[in-house]
Amino acid sequence: MTVFLSAGVDEAGRGPLVGSVFAAAVILPADYDLPGLTDSKKLSEKKRDTLAAMIKAQAVAWSVASADPAEIQEYNILHATMRAMARAVKGLAVTPHKVWIDGNRVPPDLGVEAEAVVKGDSKIMAISAASVLAKTARDAEMYALAARYPQYGFDKHKGYGTPQHLAALQQYGVLPEHRKDFAPVKNLLAQGRLFE
Repeated sequence: MTVFLSAGVDEAGRGPLVGSVFAAAVILPADYDLPGLTDSKKLSEKKRDTLAAMIKAQAVAWSVASADPAEIQEYNILHATMRAMARAVKGLAVTPHKVWIDGNRVPPDLGVEAEAVVKGDSKIMAISAASVLAKTARDAEMYALAARYPQYGFDKHKGYGTPQHLAALQQYGVLPEHRKDFAPVKNLLAQGRLFE
């Protein structure tokens, strides 16, 4: 008997001004036990970290992929996100029969049947699981950047365009990891404000 395997896919980090956009794909077993699992945005960081470890331990297969700032600049954030999602699906050790994608678009060339689900991260558990893995991977990148450039406060604002981040950009300039076509960064680049 063939077990029908479906994967959930979600992304994290479309809005920030710095770093990569991440996507994850997860195939959950029928008997998963992930108490409290929901859309990662509704969970505390501690709960996400706990769930991420449980998801990785229980999943039939999981994969995390990303598209870096150079790709975001080349393809724009939407298409870079689609590329990251496709990479996450293709990175699964087991090929799913169907893929459920959070949002209203399906990446091209997935090679498997796929359907987009608006607000899927709060409707389909495999998408919720993917949202947790994508978000924890994105946060890990921000903590690594915070260690390299402590003056920017990436560990606090996670790269979003908060007043603290915009003030640091103004004071210290644009890093190589910043997204050069996002307006606040683009404006500073036009003034030649690179990180010294």
